Amino acid sequence: MKVEQNKVVSLSYNLEADGNVIEVVTKEKPMQFMYGAGYLLPNFEYQIANMNMGDKFDFVLQADEAYGEIDEQAIITLPKSSFEIDGDFDEQFVQVGKSLPMQDQEGNRMYGTVENIDDNTVTMNFNHPLAGSALHFSGEIVDIREATPEDLAGHCGNGCNCGCDCYDEDSGCDCCDEDGCECDY
Repeated sequence: MKVEQNKVVSLSYNLEADGNVIEVVTKEKPMQFMYGAGYLLPNFEYQIANMNMGDKFDFVLQADEAYGEIDEQAIITLPKSSFEIDGDFDEQFVQVGKSLPMQDQEGNRMYGTVENIDDNTVTMNFNHPLAGSALHFSGEIVDIREATPEDLAGHCGNGCNCGCDCYDEDSGCDCCDEDGCECDY
């Protein structure tokens, strides 16, 4: 069986960026996803297309093939008062290097990393943490199987790769709706 549309693929890999190991996924606990469902970088999927179980891979995705270049417009300075709770700045929650859940003016959820805090402002970076980096993937295809009806429906833990295992046989998935997974992964 080959890696192709609507096959559930399990793989192990190492991810390096800028000379640093970012993630290690082992054969004992492989990453599982449905190929072609849009949960992984398209260029990653392209690189492993038509591979077989046991095939090894080793490739680099340049920044423009992965999370893009750094967008300077996605780095913004906000008033420190935006991070106050009952009139007090939350120093425990807002710390340099920490990723924070935020909302834009339309109510869309996003994450930003705190880059700087001064007397009156907080600088937030809304670029993906790996933006601007070439990504080196090396690994192996551990398993390939046919997708089940649950996988094709996109239930959590059964194809969306969010890892929340929220699908419950009796009550149904409590974090998915008709548009797919609502998990923050």
